[in-house]
Amino acid sequence: QVQLVESGGGLVQTGGSLRLSCAASGRTFKLFTMGWFRQAPGKEREFVAGITPNSGNTNYADSVKGRFTISRDNAKNTGYLQMNNLKPEDTAVYYCNADVVLTNGRAYAAWGQGTRVTVSS
Repeated sequence: QVQLVESGGGLVQTGGSLRLSCAASGRTFKLFTMGWFRQAPGKEREFVAGITPNSGNTNYADSVKGRFTISRDNAKNTGYLQMNNLKPEDTAVYYCNADVVLTNGRAYAAWGQGTRVTVSS
């Protein structure tokens, strides 16, 4: 199995910045598309950003375009979400997601445990 571990969440004031990381570990595997999702209290989980394996393509939810940047370091099996100009409505638990293929051919979507981001007004 592959584990995804997020880090970098915390409390920040409106207008501040945070950088989330998502580190993958486990037995031999390959990561394909990676993404970030978030879930605010009382709301459904929503897509935030995604990135293809070679970083050639990225896409973002309209609500974060121009403020968030997704990236990855394939050598480190790590993905990142740089969040700038944070707003109170960005407050949520942020989850990392990755399409994983193991050496035995098994493919599945892996999820991290989440990291909490709180933006104070």
